[in-house]
Amino acid sequence: MEVRKDAGKLANPAMLVNIPKLVTAYFTEVPDPSVPEQRVLFGTSGHRGSSFKNSFNENHILAITQAICLYRQQKKITGPLYLGMDTHALSVPAFSTALEVLAANRMEVMVAGKEEYTPTPVISHAIITYNHGHKSGLADGIVITPSHNPPQDGGFKYNPPNGGAAESSITSWIEAKANEFLKNNLQGVKRIPFEKALKAFTTHKHDYLNNYISDLSNVIDMDVISNSNIKLGVDPLGGAGVHYWEPVAERYKLNLTVVNKVVDPTFRFMTVDWDGQIRMDPSSPYAMKGLIKLKDQFDIAFACDPDHDRHGIVTKSKGLLPPNHYLSVAVNYLFQHRPDWSPEAAIGKTLVSSQMIDRVASQLGRKLYEVPVGFKWFAEGLFNGSLGFGGEESAGASFLRFDGTVWTTDKDGIILALLAAEITAKMNRDPGDIYTDLTNTLGDPVYDRIDAPATPRQKEMLGKLSPQQIHLKSLAGEKVIVVLTNAPGNGASIGGLKVSGESGWFAARPSGTENIYKIYAESFRGEEHLQSILDEAQIIVDDALRSGKPESGQTW
Repeated sequence: MEVRKDAGKLANPAMLVNIPKLVTAYFTEVPDPSVPEQRVLFGTSGHRGSSFKNSFNENHILAITQAICLYRQQKKITGPLYLGMDTHALSVPAFSTALEVLAANRMEVMVAGKEEYTPTPVISHAIITYNHGHKSGLADGIVITPSHNPPQDGGFKYNPPNGGAAESSITSWIEAKANEFLKNNLQGVKRIPFEKALKAFTTHKHDYLNNYISDLSNVIDMDVISNSNIKLGVDPLGGAGVHYWEPVAERYKLNLTVVNKVVDPTFRFMTVDWDGQIRMDPSSPYAMKGLIKLKDQFDIAFACDPDHDRHGIVTKSKGLLPPNHYLSVAVNYLFQHRPDWSPEAAIGKTLVSSQMIDRVASQLGRKLYEVPVGFKWFAEGLFNGSLGFGGEESAGASFLRFDGTVWTTDKDGIILALLAAEITAKMNRDPGDIYTDLTNTLGDPVYDRIDAPATPRQKEMLGKLSPQQIHLKSLAGEKVIVVLTNAPGNGASIGGLKVSGESGWFAARPSGTENIYKIYAESFRGEEHLQSILDEAQIIVDDALRSGKPESGQTW
């Protein structure tokens, strides 16, 4: 990928989104359901879009929320619905719209006081806490967030009673019903004015903040952090957890500094990402430039994205840790410092995460559970305790409580950040140093991802590839061990393919939001071998997309 010259620099004022125009477009622009880009579309984590593109407007939220009400009725989900939002500009109007529909349908809704922001993991935690011990009258939730997407975007996702992101069978039903409402000019959608919805007998205030924070000591060793008095720095990146960190520090007596308390829907305080976009991605060295500069002021520092489901860890020793490095350290530490976890609890990872995690799992004697991209694949395992940890390469993870029971089934950037503090306090070394130790024992992989253009038809072809179409005998000079189009952990389609050799691998899958495909690759033999894997992978995928099969006489 080509890195822009302004990457890592503060956003130019001229590129800041016009918030009044964005919000006005949300209410005034009407999507055309005959245009595919303007329909409701649930990707790996909900429906996302922008009001400027007629892909995230009031009609979308009216339709989706009414569809969720019908789904709840069909499945007899009669407990409270936990409703939360992040700090993106479109989240506030979408919250208002959703509550109008929920109240009109007489759904019991739990909202934060004073319309406060609520992180994604806090919603998951609330659902699971309420449902504990219940067999009926179960709760579910809605989180209004486009995650780390740019300021002009909005997002809307549904979490069923297991507390995690909804699986495809659920989102497909909601998506189809919502698009039916759009096609029929919202006929059948119920709503009441927002002022009445706030005062409705079915709308209740819920203390999300204190309920979540008071429970943190059951998943993180807060005493060891407090007693060590290590200096912690946190940048909420203007997100939903901005008002959570100081209460965490106060309750558990942590030496913690919030380096940026600003909430601004333009996110003007961000340094721009590799492509010149404002993107609140805590795993990006460009977006995290501000906190990286402060690394020597703290023993460990961290950040979370706007809905606080992703994490970024900044160490004194190595600066910003790549997500795969920290996930490897986290897995290695947790399974040696959680004695009450079941010896059968497995390690969950996505297919495009580092094979360093595989090697750590093998060293620990733990089962590996490998799934397609999407945190939803970990929800069931985290819920029933068969997974001790679930993590993905895009800096999202969660893990069990000390007693081996479920904490959240959605990604939790807050506990992953605090875990970095626990590791540093307990081991008297930061995760960057510990990762170096792992590489000395298990090998030192290099990892990269590239994007390439693809038409919608080519993306569809890539998603339907079979191992029989890839007659590949070697990869970058090594014998091919396996070609996968289904995940070995759960057998689900990966929507692409993964090819593994003796000391390297690549995976290719179409983007769910852009006309591109992504190639992920890793080598334990260094940069030159990695580049060979990437070069061969691109030829293989391009040929497959061009013809659907290798050319006559050609062997991949």
